[in-house]
Formats: sequence, C-alpha cells, structure tokens
Amino acid sequence: MAETINSLEDLGSASVAVAAANPAPVYVQKLDAQGRAYATGKRKNAIARVWLKPGNGKITVNGKDFNAFFARPVLQMILQQPIIAAARKDQYDVVATVSGGGLSGQAGAVRHGISKALTEFEPELRAVLKKGGFLTRDSRVVERKKYGRAKARRSFQFSKR
Repeated sequence: MAETINSLEDLGSASVAVAAANPAPVYVQKLDAQGRAYATGKRKNAIARVWLKPGNGKITVNGKDFNAFFARPVLQMILQQPIIAAARKDQYDVVATVSGGGLSGQAGAVRHGISKALTEFEPELRAVLKKGGFLTRDSRVVERKKYGRAKARRSFQFSKR
C-alpha cells in the first residue's frame, strides 16, 4: 500500500520518488531496410504515406514534383513548414503518396506525415516539431448533413405560403 503523507515535506519527497520511478520516454530512430523513415499523416479525409531518406531536398508527391502537384504557393509553403522549422532544408528526400480529400487536406496530411517521419529519423527533433504544432493531428472534419436541413445546420428558407 502507499505511504501516508502527513506534511508538505512528505508530499515533496513523494513526488520526487514518483518522478525518479517514471523517467521520460526515450525515442529511438526507426528505419526500414532501405534506410528510410516511414510515417502516415492525416487531415480531414486525406491520408498520406510518407517516406523520408537522406538526399538533396527533393519532394515527390504521387510521382510528381510537389510544385506541380500543389500549384498554389500556400500549399507548397504548408508542405515545407516542418522541414524549415527543423532546419533540414536540403538534407532529406521525401516521397509521399496521398489519397482522399481535396488539395488543402492533402497538403495538411503530407505535412503531418513529414513531421512524423522526421521524428522517426531524428528523435531529437521531436521537441522543435511538437512546439510548432506539426505533430498534432488536426481532428476537424466536416459535420454530416442532417435530415430536414439544407446542410449540417442551415435550414431551408422560410416561406409564409
């Protein structure tokens, strides 16, 4: 059974003992047989499979250069955010396959996948990426349409007749 705590000093020593018993988790590098890090990224209805390997900074999405696949500059910027935040601009090649959703969701899914793959390849980057919010899966999805409504919440136009 646990010890009885009678004073604040006992409470302080008890919390130190618990902290010593439960150290912070140690993250290790996870690579496949080809020396690549793999991760899955998700956003809205889009799912991206991402492979990261040492290279010269080439990003390929569904067999195309990412500039050709994501034509809008905003989506290209979203894709590169975790690499720039980790200061690894021209050090890794990224190969991604993405399906489902629209272009915005796909860009967010690839960004999430790149972030997770970077932490698999270099576990010490986890703190930087976590602080930037790149490792958190954005769980917002479209609300379903309800019966008797025009959309999820919008009602049909009222008419007196």
